[in-house]
Amino acid sequence: MDADELKALCLSFPGAREEFPFDERHSVFKVGGKLFAISALDGDPLSVSLKCDPPLAEQLRVTYPSIVPGYHLNKRHWNTVTLDGSVPDQLVRDMIEDSYDLVVASLPKAKRPTSDES
Repeated sequence: MDADELKALCLSFPGAREEFPFDERHSVFKVGGKLFAISALDGDPLSVSLKCDPPLAEQLRVTYPSIVPGYHLNKRHWNTVTLDGSVPDQLVRDMIEDSYDLVVASLPKAKRPTSDES
């Protein structure tokens, strides 16, 4: 997965937005005003931080050396994934979707996006 694919996937979810609250280098992908992914899209190697269910987060870290506790994030709930090809692209896609879903589930119903919102 490259930076363009990562960005396109993150923005493909209903209500997803890209913001730059820290600097112009770090893309922050949000839904309902809450972060679900963050990446320096020009990073070498490319990496993305994603929200994750804590038991799954630990399991993924044990299974894949390129998945580590979230950089500058709550390490219990966030993983940083280095996109160096060692983690299958489908798993990365699933992790991004899971992160989005976890954030949406935590939103008040009034702030949850509808499927026709983009």
